[in-house]
Amino acid sequence: MAKATYKDAGVDLEIYRESMARLPRLLHRTYSPRVLPLDGGFAGLFQLDFENRLFRRNYRDPVLVSCTDGVGTKLKVAQLAGRHNTVGIDLVAMSVNDAICCGAEPLFFLDYVAMSHDDPALLEQIVEGITAGCLQSDCALLGGETAIMPDIYARGDYDLAGFVVGVVDKKDLIDGRAISPGDVAIGVASSGLHSNGFSLVRRVVFDIAGLSADDHVEELGQTAGEALLAPTRIYAGAVRSILQHYKVKHVVHGIAHITGGGLAENLERILPADVQVRLRRDSWPIPPVFSWIQRLGEVDDAEMERVFNMGVGLVLVVSSFYAESISSRLAELGLESWMIGEVFSGERGVFWSPD
Repeated sequence: MAKATYKDAGVDLEIYRESMARLPRLLHRTYSPRVLPLDGGFAGLFQLDFENRLFRRNYRDPVLVSCTDGVGTKLKVAQLAGRHNTVGIDLVAMSVNDAICCGAEPLFFLDYVAMSHDDPALLEQIVEGITAGCLQSDCALLGGETAIMPDIYARGDYDLAGFVVGVVDKKDLIDGRAISPGDVAIGVASSGLHSNGFSLVRRVVFDIAGLSADDHVEELGQTAGEALLAPTRIYAGAVRSILQHYKVKHVVHGIAHITGGGLAENLERILPADVQVRLRRDSWPIPPVFSWIQRLGEVDDAEMERVFNMGVGLVLVVSSFYAESISSRLAELGLESWMIGEVFSGERGVFWSPD
């Protein structure tokens, strides 16, 4: 009887080594001097503060902020389109955009890539996207793990998980408790679907409408795959710029990342008791990708609002006195935004204004 080998069982250690050899150059492009070199070690090292004046933060009472998330079934669209170098941006965005809701500076990111079999070129594409997201977030890809599991995933399948650690001085922590009547909710534009609702999206686009990822969609001016794979927008740089500019005044009272559950559910999470937000539906334009999906699947309005961000990826709840100034600053940073609602006293929740 032939001797059993790991390779026969589906894991080729030689190809695995090739995969690992492709990654250090990608990780290194995200490093700042705060990362302490330990290539080949069992962990990554990050220096919280730094002597150099450029990197010195002078934390007085630092609080670590950690988040984790994945990309979900958007990965199936990447497989259909044969394009894998953008879902890593989504992976970083989903965690980093949560961390900045607390006012945190993202420090470093870790990834977990689970694959059906060793594929160095595919892994390189995935990690290329992850490092692109880290560069946008100004955080280091400090390390990660690649797991080959042929009996868990069908050949060609893979899954991603990500983990970010950030820091904020306790006095600068944003937790929504400062939100009060008279504040203004500023909606910041999303880049499209981001990474939520893709089980519904795939059902509508590929099953009901019978489209392929390569089919051109006239009303969107691009293929279905291109529209669906638009990477999640990362807001870390913009939020950091605003918080640093208004640091003394503390004019940002709450930040909500709009993911699955839509505007109402995610915004409500940061509201204190006896405070409500009233949103105006006509205060921002709905991007065409949402109207396209709604039409193809005959999805009702309530379901669309419950599942998708509908064009608003982040909400800043700010002092009304500074709302115009903050909107102008967002425009200078290349982000479209709208004043989409106000804060009132009343039953805690998010409601749609009748007008």
